[in-house]
Amino acid sequence: MHEKKGGTKLHNTNTKYYYPYISPFDPCKPIVIKSYSTPPHLYMGFQPPNLPQFSTAREALFRGTLWPALYDTYPPEKAREE
Repeated sequence: MHEKKGGTKLHNTNTKYYYPYISPFDPCKPIVIKSYSTPPHLYMGFQPPNLPQFSTAREALFRGTLWPALYDTYPPEKAREE
């Protein structure tokens, strides 16, 4: 984990968290911490040659990518909001 200026922590994970501004005048219950998912390709400087592929075209279409290294499950919003 790295610390960036201003106290923001940088993680090498696919799920990132941040603390939004909470207005004292907002009538709704505040969401103290929010999260978002980042795709795996952001952490690969380039696509290496001979990257393994899914065994069948059906599996690749179901996953949305030809390469398992670029597949991400993108957890449901409820799981990310914890």
